Amino acid sequence: MSDPVLALGLGAFALLLVALPLSFWSVSSGGQGSRVVRLLVAAANLALTAQLVLRWWQSGHFPISNLYESLCFLAWASTLTQLLVERSYPSPVVAAAATPMALGGVAFASFALPDQLQQAAPLVPALRSSWLVMHVSVIMVSYAALLVGSLLSLAVLVTDRGQQLELRSSSIGSGGYRQAELAAVTTGGSGFNFSSGNLSLSEQLDSLSYRTITVGFLLLSVGIVSGAVWANEAWGSWWSWDPKETWALICWLVYAAYLHTRLSRGWQGRRPALVAVAGFVVICVCYIGVNLLGIGLHSYGWFLSA
Repeated sequence: MSDPVLALGLGAFALLLVALPLSFWSVSSGGQGSRVVRLLVAAANLALTAQLVLRWWQSGHFPISNLYESLCFLAWASTLTQLLVERSYPSPVVAAAATPMALGGVAFASFALPDQLQQAAPLVPALRSSWLVMHVSVIMVSYAALLVGSLLSLAVLVTDRGQQLELRSSSIGSGGYRQAELAAVTTGGSGFNFSSGNLSLSEQLDSLSYRTITVGFLLLSVGIVSGAVWANEAWGSWWSWDPKETWALICWLVYAAYLHTRLSRGWQGRRPALVAVAGFVVICVCYIGVNLLGIGLHSYGWFLSA
């Protein structure tokens, strides 16, 4: 292929395409091949990094001005989030749950988008601002963290099989101690006996999902506030109920409800996981649905604007 940017995108797609079945095989084989999967995902992340840097150099502006660049940036942020999560808990289930996100983003960008949306183009006047890097990059990284966290919640639904989670302090991600037994002390009176133990797979995924979604929610909050400031500077209005703004607010409310149920209600396991999966759907509508319909001030355009 003559365009090295597109070639790097295809290279990342090939690496992730190999990593995905290996990650599922690693789950079924008890962790064999997990290191190979992480190396493939890291190589894909490097390929996407090189792609974005090269597009930045070619276009002269931050590479997030159209849907192709945005999807590649989302895939880059997703692979980075996945690697960071696996560093905390190197389980093959994490790769099996999170890799499809980056693979789907790169595949959609490389094979589904029209050629005109894959090429670099000059920035429209509204995007020629220093707020571009601050607002858009933070929003996209928040989407990546929220999507990966939601996929980990989906993994909780698959792995816990309805069992009761007893992870103490999981709502703040600190649970490392579980009540192993409650017994009377035979000498010197009676009392409680606590001991530390290894967390189950479902408990680890539940905690990792919560931590990842918390980071994504904080970044989303920063992104929405910075977007309001930029909108006031560009259009003279802090909030205009544009379709993208409305769906971003819905997304924020869904994940705020997720955090509320964990912090205030003490929910764990399947119930907050269902809320997180609902948030996954809302992000897809906010990010892909609004963009492809070509409506609103934030749209990259496709169907209705073609």
